Amino acid sequence: MHDYRDGAAIRGWHAHVYFDAATLEQARALCSAAAERFAVTMGRLHQRPVGPHPQWSCQLAFRAEALAAVLPWLLLNRGDLTVLLHPLSGEPLADHRDRALWLGSAQPLDLSMLPERAAGEEI
Repeated sequence: MHDYRDGAAIRGWHAHVYFDAATLEQARALCSAAAERFAVTMGRLHQRPVGPHPQWSCQLAFRAEALAAVLPWLLLNRGDLTVLLHPLSGEPLADHRDRALWLGSAQPLDLSMLPERAAGEEI
């Protein structure tokens, strides 16, 4: 028998918008628009791979209750950008490996740097 978890275990979400030199301005516009429209914290536009991400990326962080508004907006407005969306449940490895949603083509992540449990994950 499986022990089912409550969705309340998800405290928030990260959306990582992937881009390259040719799509930098498109990613900047998308992330800025998301931060203006929603209760989303926009991170830096990293012009190098950071953390487990294989490409340049920008992180959008938001609380769990914002998912119902942010996800459909990203679906309709991402253009040809790839977006990795993952929950913040306190289990970074599982959140990136098993619980991730991809808008666009899934990319291989470097999961070796992710702990099974988070010490103090912020939204």
